[in-house]
Amino acid sequence: AFVAIVVVKCLPIYLNQMKIASSINKVAADPGNGQAEIGELRKDLQRYWDIEDIKYLEPRDVKIKRTQSGRFLSYEYEAREHLFYNISIVISFAGDVPLANLSTQ
Repeated sequence: AFVAIVVVKCLPIYLNQMKIASSINKVAADPGNGQAEIGELRKDLQRYWDIEDIKYLEPRDVKIKRTQSGRFLSYEYEAREHLFYNISIVISFAGDVPLANLSTQ
């Protein structure tokens, strides 16, 4: 019974993470977003958030990370779900997705 409760509580968290990763990958892969400002990128992300009904992370929490190898959409968050009594489960997620670069396309 305990394993079933954990699976029932964790499955939606992982499905939500799959939607987040997919949405960020789609926005990052768009060649028009390669040099876009963070505000434009967040508007594009918000459209996916609205369509997919994404929880636990907001578009404003997605950052642009600049490195020697280019720009990345970066995110990090924790998803917390109550199991029973005073016990909760916390799962951490993080990812860096490279933005499309027009010079490499």
